Amino acid sequence: MDYKELDIWVQARMLVKTVYVLTKSFPRDEQFSLTAQVRRCVISVPSNIAEGCGRQSNKETIHFLHIARGSLFELETQLILAGDLNYISDIDNVLKEIERVKKLLNGFINYHKKL
Repeated sequence: MDYKELDIWVQARMLVKTVYVLTKSFPRDEQFSLTAQVRRCVISVPSNIAEGCGRQSNKETIHFLHIARGSLFELETQLILAGDLNYISDIDNVLKEIERVKKLLNGFINYHKKL
């Protein structure tokens, strides 16, 4: 199956869009710090899913899926911090979206572990 047809990859792409829209309202002085870091994290998720799917072995695939998972946890932490700094007024929706992607990714990792 082509990675572009995977629900996890599609959902991760949607999360990228959500986060980019959300970070547009961050203060200008955060442009090269928190904003850039958050965006790097979120881009890492679908990118590592795609890279993992392009690998030759199941072990390599799982490795890249774990990197994507780590990026999700990093993203979640950074957005919580942005909420603490009052850069985000309604953080609940984006955290729910992250949780949905985490669950899909965990399922995808477990699927590959059984192969």
